[in-house]
Parts: sequence; structure tokens; C-alpha cells
Amino acid sequence: MPESAAATRTLLEVRDLARDFDVSRPWLNRVLEGAPRQLLKAVDGVSFSIRRGETLSLVGESGCGKSTIARLICGLYGPTRGSIVFDGQDMSEIASRSDMLTMRRRFQMIFQDPYASLNPRWRVGKIIAEPIRQHGIIRGEAAIAKRVGELLEDVRLAANDAEKFPHEFSGGQRQRISIARALSSNPEFLVCDEPTSALDVSVQAQILNLMKDLQREHGLTYLFISHNLAVVSHISDRVGVMYLGRIVEIAPTRTLFTRPLHPYTQMLESAIPDITMSGKERTPVAGEVPNPLDPPTGCAFHPRCPFANDRCRSERPELIDVGDAQVACHAVEERRIQTGFD
Repeated sequence: MPESAAATRTLLEVRDLARDFDVSRPWLNRVLEGAPRQLLKAVDGVSFSIRRGETLSLVGESGCGKSTIARLICGLYGPTRGSIVFDGQDMSEIASRSDMLTMRRRFQMIFQDPYASLNPRWRVGKIIAEPIRQHGIIRGEAAIAKRVGELLEDVRLAANDAEKFPHEFSGGQRQRISIARALSSNPEFLVCDEPTSALDVSVQAQILNLMKDLQREHGLTYLFISHNLAVVSHISDRVGVMYLGRIVEIAPTRTLFTRPLHPYTQMLESAIPDITMSGKERTPVAGEVPNPLDPPTGCAFHPRCPFANDRCRSERPELIDVGDAQVACHAVEERRIQTGFD
């Protein structure tokens, strides 16, 4: 594909994105005790792009920074460094509030907890209509009510559910309402922050199938945040694996699940029960995630990695191309791990 055509297909590009949080003790305590300031590097130099109509998932253990990335993209946090480019526009360069609101209309967020993300005092119709009114998309109460009914039917609920309150619905139904609210501003891009993790497994499948249907019907692009590899394998086109604030591997879904490269990715996949009893070799990895306030030198994964050497302990790896994947691993680069791409 020509470079110009590839660029027009890219909807979101994240470049060297970082976010630090000051978790220091109060100033007086630091003065009296001589304690230094402490910075938590929640996201530490993450770069990726998402093409139009694609689903990119970010996976990793709790605390790896994936939800922080979601909030950075949606503007809930400001980045410490780096840039977020949406449809060719650097978000940091938008000066006027009206231009920012126009841009924000084009992407929305679906939150993890359907019980906490809906106002319990508002009827469902008002919840879904709020973005429509806020952005002035439709004028007139009758037209807005008609649109709310259409959105409810889009997420497989009834139009007359608009008159009910959130407490009258199950968790899965509430998440459908959250999706309808997200769609009400006609967005192109949805950031989905673990939207199924609070739901039963059977309901998770229904919501995932609904999201795939809506993606086809409306031409949506998704950034999907999850810690569940089974969920990710079902909905993703590409998957990025995060560890301690950085992406260690990013690859097409099929490639990631058939030929994982990074030892951490192999560890995550080894934790999935092998119900087919295939006898597939598993990579044992011991230990716990290091303290993010005092991360290891070099590769952050080296204390748990069976392939680590002195270079891993001193030099932080950068993402390199291996086949159709990218991986940040010295052992892969030096071919101490067989990749299957040789």
C-alpha cells in the first residue's frame, strides 16, 4: 500500500506517550524525614497506531498502564510527554474549546462498571439523550426521543425502555445502555475500558457479539482494554501486550496466539487452560510484578524471565520488527528464543 494511502487509513496514532503520577508523601513529611519525591511512571513511552475499522486490544496484568492509556486518549488525563494524533490532528494543538468539543464528539468511552457509569436518578432516555443535546446533534424533543428509541433498538433493547431507570436492568442490559449512550454522538472511535469484566461469562459473549455487529453496521474503530485473553482473541484484529507501563509485543491476533514471541506473552498464554490437551509446551515464569515505584533496570521483565542475561539487566529493549509482529526483547533479537519467522 502506498504510504499516503496507509496514512489516510490511520485514525489514531499514539507517539511516545507517557504519564507520571506524583505519589510522594506530603511536603512537610518529606522535609522532616528527608524523603525524596516519588513518581509513578504509569505509562512510559508507548507508541501504536489504529487503522479505521480496526480493533486494537491492549492486555496485561492489573497496574500495567492500559487503563491510563484509555483515559489519556479520552482527555481525562493530560500526558506527561508524547502526543495523541486523531485523524491527522495533534490533540495538544487544539486551542479553542469549540474545536475540542467537535473533535471529542468523534470518539467516546465505554467504562468498566455498568452499575457506576449510569446516573441512577435519570431515566434511560435522558441518559442517552444527554450527548445529543450537549453537542446539538438533533433539535426538538420528538426527534431526540425518536433517535433514543433507535439507539436502544440498535443495542437490542426496546424503545420503550427509555422510560425506565437503570436499577430496573441487569448488568448486561446496563452495559448495552452505556453503549447506546456512547453511540448517541455518532462517534467514529470507541475506547472500551474492560467493558465486559464486570459481567457473567455468558453475558460477556453477548456484549462482544453486539460490539462486533455495531462495528460492522456503523464502521466503528475500537481500542479495547482487557486483561482477559479469551475476550481479546474474540474481538481483536491486533493485540498489544503491556508490562509495567510499556508495550512489549504487538501483533495480529492470530500471530500473537499461534507464535507468541515475548516471554511475558508466552506466560500469559500458558495461563489459559488447554482444554484440547494438545500437549503444547508451556513457558514457566516465576515471581511477581515488580514495584512500579522502583522498577528494575534494563528490561523490566528480566527478574521473571528464564532467558535473561546481562544485557537484559542493563539495557532497555525497544520494539523491533519480527515478521508481522513487533517485540521488545533482547532474547528474540539475539535469537536466543526461536521465533518461527526465520
